[in-house]
This record gives sequence, C-alpha cells and structure tokens, in this order.
Amino acid sequence: MNNSWWLKPAKAINVPMREAALARQQQLTKPAGSLAQLERLAVQLAGLQGRERPAADKLWIAIFAGDHGVVAEGVSAYPQEVTGQMLHNFVNGGAAISVLARQLSAQLDVVDLGTVSPMDLPGVRHLRIGAGTANFV
Repeated sequence: MNNSWWLKPAKAINVPMREAALARQQQLTKPAGSLAQLERLAVQLAGLQGRERPAADKLWIAIFAGDHGVVAEGVSAYPQEVTGQMLHNFVNGGAAISVLARQLSAQLDVVDLGTVSPMDLPGVRHLRIGAGTANFV
C-alpha cells in the first residue's frame, strides 16, 4: 500500500448518489431520522463512494491505550494495572471489541501510547510517548 495516499486530494462528492441515498433512507421502514448520525453517515459515504448503498470493504479498528496520572486523586474506578490486563484481553480475543472485530473480519490494532509500566505483549504495537501522564490536579 502506498503510504502517501493522504497527500492526494479528496474526491468530490457525487451529489446524485448522495441524493439517491437520502431518498433511499426516506423510503426505509423506520421513523424518519430515527438512526440519527448513522443515517447522515450512510448518506455522506454514498456520496463519497459514488454508490447509493455505501459499503465498508476494509474494516479497521484501533484501540489506543495509556494511563492517566489523575488516577492518584482516586477518581478512577480501576487501578492502572487494569490497563495491561485489558491490553492482554484485547489481543487474545477476550474483549467484546475483539469478538466484534473477528465477526466483522476487521483488522484490530492495539497500540500502547503510554502505559505506566511497559509491557511485552505480542500483538500490541508499542508507540509509547511516555509512561502515562502527569497528575494535572
């Protein structure tokens, strides 16, 4: 995959397809606007993709993890050790998002941006900015 895709100009919205998607949304058996943002997203994607029924061919889910220093104030329901346990759970398929990713054949990327304690977990990308954040209080 070419890593400079983001430098290319965005395609213009296909207005006729966006309008066709909007008309389709209005014909579906549901209260108008009941899906709120999801309906708007579907119409926008239709215009961007140039098709009345937008498709999500490549699904990618990213989870970014880090620890916050404000936990020292007792405001968190869980201790920071839970972050590492969650990372382990994500990459080993035990979290709800892991199950959804599998069911949807989506790529799941788990990224450690700054846990307090570095962890050597296979399947976790380590792009650590630091060891957690400072307590801002």
